[in-house]
Amino acid sequence: MIFRPLISILRFRTNAIAVKRYLISFLVITFFTSLDAQSRFDNVDIKAHKIKDHIFMLEGSGGNIGLYIGEEEVLIVDSQFAPLSKKITGAIRKITDLPIKWLVNTHWHGDHAGGNENFANQGAIIVGHRNVLERLSKPSQRMGRVNSASPEKARTDVAFEKDVTLNLTGKSIYVHHVDNAHTDGDSFVLFKDENVLHMGDCFFNGRFPFIDLSSDGSANGYLSAIEGALMMVDDDTVILPGHGDIADKSDLKAFHKMLSTLIDRMESSMKSASSLEGISVEEITRDYESWGEAFISGERMVRILYDSLSK
Repeated sequence: MIFRPLISILRFRTNAIAVKRYLISFLVITFFTSLDAQSRFDNVDIKAHKIKDHIFMLEGSGGNIGLYIGEEEVLIVDSQFAPLSKKITGAIRKITDLPIKWLVNTHWHGDHAGGNENFANQGAIIVGHRNVLERLSKPSQRMGRVNSASPEKARTDVAFEKDVTLNLTGKSIYVHHVDNAHTDGDSFVLFKDENVLHMGDCFFNGRFPFIDLSSDGSANGYLSAIEGALMMVDDDTVILPGHGDIADKSDLKAFHKMLSTLIDRMESSMKSASSLEGISVEEITRDYESWGEAFISGERMVRILYDSLSK
């Protein structure tokens, strides 16, 4: 009986030392991770690509930003990561001094909506589907990582159900929701008068797309979104992808063919394979190996399709 308290004390001290070491390691890792992330953003340049007289695409780190310049105000589509807001604003100021009044979110992910609060502080009104508002308003989990709720000022001011039309000095900008594609809150932004379409992450030009199943995205929903976009464009439409170079209808058709082919192959393979391990990545992605990259490799694309179609 005398030794039990001593043993308990020793265990407590041992556990306390272990916890202390863990916390120190965690803080060190977090510190250097933050430095690496900040260093990555420090090295990012925001490049402006002119599309039409009043429309630009801003390329940086994260989703491509659409920029529309009205007679009295500016609208942007997506805001990339928060640490880039000053650089993005600086790039816009090289083009125009007009106030940024509108910010449309194509969906809720941090590389597209991370700068919301910073632009709201400049007076921007945030527009997005109601599911964007819902996901920004509460903690969420994506790719194994828990994200805290966004600050209230970073959340959607104007939340719509299916469609909304914004009027900028007589010009109509049409925002259209597509169901359960990349996420459950995706929207296209169509600049009608200029024949320009921003598709957000429902289009990764020349590369495999990320389909966020944890945000209720789906492979077949993604394919349907592309098909809907093809009905909205013509041969002269300029298409802004969420990631990748400025595109046209032929690029979107190639993207559609790739995804429909991979889905068909996966559905066929799933009829004979009892698990993902029984499906060949090379067989599914053949002829499209060059579409794979570090973020969405062929192997990861196959896993996403399998998990989505298994539902």
